[in-house]
Amino acid sequence: MSNITFQCLPFDSLSLRQLYAVLALRIDVFIVEQNCPFHDADGKDFIAWHCLGYDEDGDLVAYTRLFDVNLSFEGYTSIGRVATSNKVRGQGVGQKLMAYSIKQCEKLYSQQPIKIGAQMYLLKFYESFGFQSTREEYLEDGIPHVIMIREV
Repeated sequence: MSNITFQCLPFDSLSLRQLYAVLALRIDVFIVEQNCPFHDADGKDFIAWHCLGYDEDGDLVAYTRLFDVNLSFEGYTSIGRVATSNKVRGQGVGQKLMAYSIKQCEKLYSQQPIKIGAQMYLLKFYESFGFQSTREEYLEDGIPHVIMIREV
């Protein structure tokens, strides 16, 4: 399992290099790998906290963005743009990333339920962190998703 160093920052604390690395990772994962052109720069980065995970080489290999109650879903905090680099995939980095992100949500926004829009193929992954499917399925950019909630 890779040794990952995490940090969580508000948008205005990201350096230009960090922001560039975040956008590059999100483009690699969500647009190139998933062959899914979509408007990643959705204007929500400014109000999110950004969790960044770096490997021993100093490369950004894991990322999420966190939202306070009502900013992404009414009545819930949220974790989104969950991404790991193919450089570290299959090494448990996704598990470390989600555990860290949940802990940061709880630290930043107190004990609030967390709501996510999960890609269907990751249902079991998110269930392993206590998220439960609402069975509210939808297509986003042609990819099947489901709303999931992690109660306090």
